[in-house]
Amino acid sequence: MVRGAVVDDETRCAHYHGPSDIIAIKFRCCGEFYPCFRCHQDAADHPIERWPIADQEQPAVLCGACGHVLTVRGYLDSSGCPSCSAQFNERCALHHHLYFEPASV
Repeated sequence: MVRGAVVDDETRCAHYHGPSDIIAIKFRCCGEFYPCFRCHQDAADHPIERWPIADQEQPAVLCGACGHVLTVRGYLDSSGCPSCSAQFNERCALHHHLYFEPASV
């Protein structure tokens, strides 16, 4: 189940709802899927905890188009879903530092 201000079945939310905004991230701090950091901030009662580099093989990114769950590394290394070929929003990379510990810390 995806939490937060979800507006459709493909995990778009009140904050990000463009055609390619179709992922939800499993937040390390709570193990819950949210479409974005704003949804987490609005709904959770704790701060965001980023995925450390050591955990990049953890399944943590849900494709809203087909339900496939990618590992952190699989998501960071792709531009779309390997299961259904749906394209992800390339501008999400601007927020990766909020969810995932950068490689050069």
